[in-house]
Amino acid sequence: MNGIFKGTMYGAVTVGERGQLVIPAALRKALKIKSGDQLVVFAKPDKRTISLMPEKDFSRFLENAARVISKLENRVHKKS
Repeated sequence: MNGIFKGTMYGAVTVGERGQLVIPAALRKALKIKSGDQLVVFAKPDKRTISLMPEKDFSRFLENAARVISKLENRVHKKS
C-alpha cells in the first residue's frame, strides 16, 4: 500500500458517548503506550485523517526544531 495507507492495520475503533477511543492492545504494545501516557492529536488539513503521537516524542521534536532555528538565526545575524 502507499500514501496514508502505509503501515500495519491494527483494527477499527468505536467512538464512545464521551468521544473516547480505545487503542487496540496490539498497537499499544507495538508502540509501548501505557496507561497515563499522553498523546498529541493531529488532524490533516482535509479533516478526514487523524494522527496520534506520544507527547514525549513531540516535545523532543520541538526541542530539536528550536535548536535548528536558533542555529539558523545565528547564521543570519552573523551575515548581517
